[in-house]
Amino acid sequence: MSREWDIYKVTLVGSAGNVALLAFKFAAGVLGHSSAMIADAIHSLSDFITDVVLLAFVHMSAKPQDEDHDYGHGKYETFATLIIGLAIMAAATGIIISGVDKLVDWVGGRQLAAPGWLALAAALLSIVVKEVMYRYTVRRGKALDSPALVANAWHHRSDALSSIGAAVGIGGAILLGNRWTVLDPLASVVVGLMLLKVAIGLLRSSVGELTEHSLSSEVEKEIEDIICSYPDVSDPHNLRTRRIGNRFAIEVHVRMDGNTTLTAAHNRATAIEQRIRQRFGKQTHISIHMEPVK
Repeated sequence: MSREWDIYKVTLVGSAGNVALLAFKFAAGVLGHSSAMIADAIHSLSDFITDVVLLAFVHMSAKPQDEDHDYGHGKYETFATLIIGLAIMAAATGIIISGVDKLVDWVGGRQLAAPGWLALAAALLSIVVKEVMYRYTVRRGKALDSPALVANAWHHRSDALSSIGAAVGIGGAILLGNRWTVLDPLASVVVGLMLLKVAIGLLRSSVGELTEHSLSSEVEKEIEDIICSYPDVSDPHNLRTRRIGNRFAIEVHVRMDGNTTLTAAHNRATAIEQRIRQRFGKQTHISIHMEPVK
């Protein structure tokens, strides 16, 4: 079974859960008079939209390299992560604005409607379902080395966190009486702020990759250690690294004895490439430039 189909399967499972929760949350929010639950439902809607985005972009990222894309199409998956981050940010902003509006009304003396038990039941159910979906998706995303799938998993986790905040606010408003109905919109604002933090993290990583951010210093040190493990090779320099979807691209200059034959230098470069691919994946792009020892 291909990596592309595995990602499709995981995403479709998540989509089915999102559609079911979306319908139930909206109904529970409207019937239960809960702004926190309606905000939570909007978040589930953004989950479903990002599932659709992920399905579309994973298909494009799975295409092999061609004459127009020498390094393949892996950046499409990164672009999907960017869109997911933007979707979470948009949902978070809407939730915060809606909650603040209700808080302003409450400060102005307006009595807010008390949420019902149906809204609390929807929040508790959502916590369980979305946490299960998060654990399943993040485990498969890491196994498939898919940044977009891991990002989508965090979308599930953010929805679980959103539901926890909603449950606290709704439960407090129900149990403490009409004087505390403000807890419902207050919970929706807290949920929105948590989602905003998740979105910023996803956007930072995806923008970094799209702007050719280098791999971590730890990874680059590991690459240099692999190169220097060969006694006839020295001084790795001009190391350039970046990520392309779920693949690494590595360029480096190294030195060998100037009397080394071309065949021996080629064989050594091939051996280094094989070691690096064993560590970071067989589809790693590697370019090694050999120079004579000065």
